[in-house]
Amino acid sequence: MNQKNLLEVDWSKIPAPADDGAAAHLVGMTIPPISLVATDDSSVTLSALKGRIVVFAYPRTGEPGKIALVDDWDMIPGARGCTPQTCAFRDLFAELKAAGAAHVFGLSTQENAYQTEMASRLHLPFPVLSDEKLQLTRALDLPTMEVAGLTLIKRMALIIDDARITHVFYPVFPPDRNAGDVLVWLKENPG
Repeated sequence: MNQKNLLEVDWSKIPAPADDGAAAHLVGMTIPPISLVATDDSSVTLSALKGRIVVFAYPRTGEPGKIALVDDWDMIPGARGCTPQTCAFRDLFAELKAAGAAHVFGLSTQENAYQTEMASRLHLPFPVLSDEKLQLTRALDLPTMEVAGLTLIKRMALIIDDARITHVFYPVFPPDRNAGDVLVWLKENPG
């Protein structure tokens, strides 16, 4: 399947992910001291950052005009929508910061070079972290799915306060509303 437009999605034709309970254990967990490479060429250790952190995770962003990872990508519950989710966090970035987010990060298991191209193309004001080696994913036992031989993080968002997960958004659907839902939560739950 050719991905002509990654942003215009009719969500009524996309299957919504079910809450499979795979994120139920995360609230209260401490983030381990794992460094991940970021699209701004830094190394980020989430556990070392102070204040409130928003991390939104997604399976895999696509490239306009390129072939999807698998032909039925859109029919995998929770797969489609990584670019709309990321762009929504981009568009609400200033408001998220004003609502108390000291840091905002995207997270996926895609390699950093690919993520860097995507971050540049989408003009992201925040870094995207690559967990290509699945270190953080495995340490936290994040919800994943296997597609085309790859382990991908299921779409979610984490609120982290001083290295402890205090809230989890999971499952996330439709993806383009995730940033708005996080913003509402931040305003209702000042850090």
